[in-house]
Formats: sequence, C-alpha cells, structure tokens
Amino acid sequence: MGKSKPQRFRRPPSSPAGEPRPAGGQAGAGEAAAAAELLQKLQHPSADVREFACASISKLLQQKQTIPAFVQRDVVRCLGPMLLDQSLAVRETATGALRNLSACGGFDVCDDMVTKDVMTPLVALLKQCQSGLEESNGSVKEPKDTVKNYTEDIANEAVNLLWNVCECNSTAVSIFNREGCLNIVLQYLKRFQTNVDLAIAVASCLQAVTEDNPDLLSSFDASVHQLLEMAMASSDKTMEHVLLRTLVAGVLWNIKSTIPSGSQAGTVNAILKTLSECLVVDAGEVVIRMKEEETERLKTSAELGMEGSVGDGGSVVVNEDEPMEETPPKNTKGKNDISDLLPCSNQELKQATALLLAQQTALEIIVNMCCNEEPSDDEWEELSSSDESDTFLENSCEEGGKLMSPLCLSAEVHTALMNHLVPKKILERTAFPNSVAVDICTRSPAWKPLIKKLNMVQYRALTCLHSILLVSDVDCLGGASVLQSLAQHLSQLIFSQPEFSKQTEFLEAVTSALRALLQMMVSHNIPQCTTPEQLMTLCEAGIQSDNIGVRVNVVSILGIAGSVLSKLEDTVETLKMIGKFLLEVATKDPSLVVAGEGLDALFDVFADGKEAEKAAEQIELRPALKAFQPVFKLRMRKEGKGHYSTDQLCVLDNVKLNLRRFIAYLETLERNK
Repeated sequence: MGKSKPQRFRRPPSSPAGEPRPAGGQAGAGEAAAAAELLQKLQHPSADVREFACASISKLLQQKQTIPAFVQRDVVRCLGPMLLDQSLAVRETATGALRNLSACGGFDVCDDMVTKDVMTPLVALLKQCQSGLEESNGSVKEPKDTVKNYTEDIANEAVNLLWNVCECNSTAVSIFNREGCLNIVLQYLKRFQTNVDLAIAVASCLQAVTEDNPDLLSSFDASVHQLLEMAMASSDKTMEHVLLRTLVAGVLWNIKSTIPSGSQAGTVNAILKTLSECLVVDAGEVVIRMKEEETERLKTSAELGMEGSVGDGGSVVVNEDEPMEETPPKNTKGKNDISDLLPCSNQELKQATALLLAQQTALEIIVNMCCNEEPSDDEWEELSSSDESDTFLENSCEEGGKLMSPLCLSAEVHTALMNHLVPKKILERTAFPNSVAVDICTRSPAWKPLIKKLNMVQYRALTCLHSILLVSDVDCLGGASVLQSLAQHLSQLIFSQPEFSKQTEFLEAVTSALRALLQMMVSHNIPQCTTPEQLMTLCEAGIQSDNIGVRVNVVSILGIAGSVLSKLEDTVETLKMIGKFLLEVATKDPSLVVAGEGLDALFDVFADGKEAEKAAEQIELRPALKAFQPVFKLRMRKEGKGHYSTDQLCVLDNVKLNLRRFIAYLETLERNK
C-alpha cells in the first residue's frame, strides 16, 4: 500500500501548574462532597477564603478522578467570575484552577469550558492585564516585603488557559480572532527579555492559533514580524530562552506566507538555524549538570540553615480602575494558608525540562515542514502510517524518478534544511537517552518524569528522520554508504533492546524510519544490511502490537525485503517463510488496513522471479488467496463504512482490484507450466 506519509504534529496542551497527581478512577462520594464544599466557598465575602478555595480546587483538578465531580457542579461558571474578582490573589488562583482543568481534563472538558462561556471572562481578564501592563509598566506588587508582579503572573496563567482551549476547540480560536487577542498577547511577548515564562506561554499559544487559521494571517504585519524575529534572535543562553526561540521559530514557519518574498529566504534560514542550535545541545549532559547544580544548591542551603523556597501559585491581573481588596502578605500564616498547595521552586529541573520540550518542539516543526497538504486531524487519528502514500510519492517525483520536495517544501527550504540539520544533529537525537541521566532521574521522584521526556525526544527524532527520508534523494543524504550506515544504526536501535516490542511509541517511530529507508535503498539498488532473520524477528514482535501503525510498518518492511529476495537465487525457503507470515496477516489481522497491507506485500514479494514462483507454488498461495477473496470483499462491505476514512477505503478498493488481478496472474503461471 505504498510508503508512509509523514506525520504532522500539534503541541499538547500546557501542563498544569504544579506536578500532576495520579488518577485513581471515578469520583466518589468524598470527591463530590469536597467539590460542593469548595465551590460554595467561592461565594464567601473573605478574599482569603475565596483564594484558599480556588487554590484547593486547583490542586484537586490535577487529579483526573476528581474532575467529573467539579464538572457536574458547573465549576467553569463558578470559577469564571473569579477571574475578575476584586482580589488579585483570587484572580490568579482561579485562573490557575481553570488552567489545570483545561490541561488535565482533555478535549471534551475544553469543549465544555468553551460551551460554558469561559472565553468571556478570560478575554476580559486578558484585556485588563494588557491595560495594567501599559498603565503601570508592570509595577503592581504585593504589599510588604515580597515583590510580586501580579499583572504578569495573572497574564501567564491566563495565556496558558487561552492556549489550552484554543488548542482543543475551534470556537475558541474564532473568538481569539474576533476579540483581537493577537494584539493583546503580542504586548505580553514584548516582555520576553524580562519575563521569559510569560513569553513562552504566548509563543506556545501563537503556535497553536496560527496553524490552519487563514483568518488570522492578515493581522501579521511588518511590526509583528519584527517582534517575532527579535524574540527568535535573543542571545540569552538559558534553556527557557532556547525553548522560547524554538517556539517563535514555529510561529514564523506557520505565518511564512505573510512574510515578503524578498525576506522569506532569510527568515527560513534563521528558523532552521534556531532549530539547529536547539538540537545540537546534548540533553543528557544538561540533565546531569542541572542535577549536580541542584544538589550543590540544596547542600549550601542546608549548611546555611535555609529551607527550600516555595514559589508562588498562579496569579491574575486587575482592571486598575476597579477597587480591589488588599491582599495579605504571603508570609502571614493563617487558617487558610495555601503555601502547601503551591509548587516548589526548582530552577534546575525547570531548565532541563525546558530544553527537552524545546528539542521535541524543534523536531515536530521539522516534521511539519516536510509534510505536504494532509488530511484533517480527525483523519490522521484514524489513519495509520500507511495509506495513500503512492500518490504522495508520485506527486513528489520528476520525470527522471528523482524524489523531490513536497509542494509545501520548496527546493530552497529543502536545501537549507539539509545544510542546517542533516544528517548529524537529528541522527544524534535518535540515540537512546544518556544512561547516566536516566539513572539520575530514576533516583529522584521530582526528576523521574524527565525520563519520558528524554524518550520522547528520541521518538520525535526518529519520526523526523522518517519524514526527511520521504522528501530527500540519495545524494542529498550523502550517498549509498550513508544509507547503509543508517540502516545499521536503526537495526542496532531495535535489536539492542530486549523488550523493544513493548515500547509502542519507539517501535512505531523506528519502524516508520526503517520502512522509508529500506524503500529508498531498494529503489536505488543499494544492498541492504539487515538480514531476513532479523527482519522476521522484528515482524513477529511488531505484528503482536496493538498499534496499527506498527503492524502496518513491519508488514511493509517484510514486503520490501521479500521483493528483493525474490530476484536472488536460493531464496525459496526464506520466501516461503515470508509468504506464510504475510498470508497469516492478510487473512487474520483484525484491521482491514493491516490486512490490505499484508496483501499488498504479498503482491510485491511474489510478483516476479523464479524463486518467487517456486515458493508461491509450495505454500499454495493461489488457492489460499482465491479462498480469501470473497472473505475480503465481505469484510470491506461490512466493516468499511463507518470504521475507515475515505482515503483508506480508496486504498482498500485498489487492493481488492489488485487481488483479483494477482490471482489471475498466478493462474496464468500455473497454466503455462
């Protein structure tokens, strides 16, 4: 069924404020009672009580099992007015609570939040934050000794909430466009030199709202381009600024059509330079260094008799024209003290986390650069990495058969991409995470979540490699020897892991890359380095995966290898083994997509060659396919509509037609003997 399409990425919603708590099932009577009590306290006349209630709700909303209890009690409409509360502290914690709800609740909850009109108070709050920053130049501070910029802190929580709902809901994006939210958040972005956290939230939000949003593009004029380019060119070396520059690069890529043609080449090169500088950093070494710095800091603090600092929770800004309740100092402990509900400050962990997110984001941007116009996100959810890739490749080839860039990736951009990023930087990121860094994270509960982030960078790098293979030719990649080395590298990644079959994301990413690589090598008659026995091991493990993409990939890989073996001598026994495996997949896999891929692979393996003819006869391929033909047709009629996309059904119809032709071909071979 052809080569795989490059996969497009959208960034996930922002993380909740603080560390998420593990879910534990459905909400029970205890959660329901707690929700009711806390929501009632939101109406209390004391700002302290309202703040305590918001902070408590914020903490509970990080536990997925408690979310239904709050949603059922209309938490959005209860917290919405709190975004405009007279107390700054209440505004901040209320916005943080809604941010946590949007981050932990998922798409359905975000849809419900928009339906419950969260955008009205949120937009009003964003506008008040803008006015507060313009009028006071961000000078709103907490009284007494603690210096706190409420305006910026509230804006940070509000923009993260805005990002989450816009990421999940098209109505929210329409409201973003209509209410002029772009100009508001751009004012926040101007503070990138002094408040990088706020700038990161804005850049993340912009990356979400600028994707597939033509109505917004007309708002990006020369002054906006200049601001974005300034942010991307910032020289600060902290990992947060690396993340900021990477996110802004993604925004500029999304709006590249608004950049004057004379400036596009320079902007694209600047984008790729930014991504390259991000990816060249050794994340494992940064994790090790940051953990050492944290250990030293804590040791010094202990020697000085100091306890670990506690950071502030989410905060919110106010309309300066409205009267406000004075907020008590945070160092005053009382009945409703919320300091234990707020996340601890940990700059070293924050730095390491920022770098890993930056590298993941950079790789996703490159993947999206390599993508042609693709189906909708809903279709991508249904599609595995197989489908109508033949069309993709045909459209990407010129007369001489040389693989060209897809329509959205011009020759200039492709050249710049290769010059800046391939093969070394991306290939380095495909390696397994630094074992010392992983060990350090394993031994620290606070750092343990970084293991997943380290792995995610590897997965994205493999997917990035796959995408680049689809849009490049052999010479661009360095020639046959480089491809052979790459094949050895991918094989080593797979077979160095005893339980690779259980790592679904890794397996899908690495098999997608290997599939594209083997197809390129076959197309250019480059000898393969992976043995049939190794491929059978991979396929036997991969076909057990619950992930359809993995199963499609391993079947396609086996078909590619078999098509090469069919033209060699003394390969009958190996071809028989491959044929039996593919026949089993085609006739028994529960997914029609995988079954179709199995049939397509059989066509490739047994389409030509004396050895293939012998093997097909010995495994009785024709009678088996003849018997399966009506079964396949029936499955398509029964399972097709409603279960598979239009694209998938078109491909399956083509497989059905080819099955009839292939059976006729085998019958002709038998008659001519």
